[in-house]
Amino acid sequence: MKKSVYINSVGSISPQHTLDNTLFLEEVVNYNSSTLNVIAPNYKEFIPPAAARRMAKGIKMSTVSAKTVLNEAQIEESEVDAIIVGTGLGCIGDSEKFIKDIIDNDEQYLTPTRFIQSSHNTVAGQIALGMGCKGYNFTYVHSTISFESSLLDAKMQLEENEAQHILVGGVDELVDHHENTHRLIGHIKDTPTNSNSLLNSNTSGAVFAEGANFFLLSNSKTSSVYSELVALKTFNEIAKERVATLALKFLAGNNLEIEDIDLLIMGNNGDVNFDDYYSQLTESIFKHTPQAYYKHLSGEFDTASAFGFWLGNKILKHQNVPNAVQLNALKPKKLEIVLLYNQYRGENQSFVLLKRC
Repeated sequence: MKKSVYINSVGSISPQHTLDNTLFLEEVVNYNSSTLNVIAPNYKEFIPPAAARRMAKGIKMSTVSAKTVLNEAQIEESEVDAIIVGTGLGCIGDSEKFIKDIIDNDEQYLTPTRFIQSSHNTVAGQIALGMGCKGYNFTYVHSTISFESSLLDAKMQLEENEAQHILVGGVDELVDHHENTHRLIGHIKDTPTNSNSLLNSNTSGAVFAEGANFFLLSNSKTSSVYSELVALKTFNEIAKERVATLALKFLAGNNLEIEDIDLLIMGNNGDVNFDDYYSQLTESIFKHTPQAYYKHLSGEFDTASAFGFWLGNKILKHQNVPNAVQLNALKPKKLEIVLLYNQYRGENQSFVLLKRC
């Protein structure tokens, strides 16, 4: 018999005040921009200053987020059996700096630090080194379903009792060259957009951002448990006309109906060319279901769905849908089962089911 999978703790660094798990979006930061940076914690409180100076932003964000996860779950670092990280770009900032150093120094006198830290699996490796974890260590680089791939790997291992506690995260950083490239090809909005009116911007492109969201997945509950990860399904591409059909099929495969979903959490990012994928659900089969969204708070990046996963878990634990994330006027009568749906530019679509513990 397969074991259940529980999310026992969370850690989030984002453009919002999300690192303190005693709070839940009481204070929302509004932006008027086309890119968002994280609200950086005081890294010296978590990482020795000498070590922090050598770390890329993505590594620092992830290290702090992971430490928050372990502290909340009150488990020892030695109890973590595996570390699985999803990232679309890895430590791209150090990659850019290393290439610039090659050009500026005529391919001579290069220090290896930036090259070592520029690989995608640096985050998972650095966390493991800091914890002394010698177990399974894996990084998924699957574009905008990198986080979901990490979740699926952890879920399968825990269900088959191959591990007891797995640290899972999604991280991406925002750097100049990446931003400039996506501006050039029209993936970032041309003009600053107010967070509160993101879905009414009626323009193409998204507000790009960065973040690090980590979770402790286990096959047993701890006192800090947030939810149960019931099911997860990903698709490379779905024609928008099939989104509702596949959502129903996903629910049926888990013995659920539309009426069983207490809250639908969507990944709308304000891109007028692609937000109609979400309309296939919000304006049809789930039009009578309470709805929420989150990318006006987190921004868009390859692992932004990890912020949505954080939001779903916090909602189930706190039994509250903050006003800042409500997409429609319907209020949930109860908060037992949450469905998350995300896509980016019509590709890498995912459904995730969470259940209150």
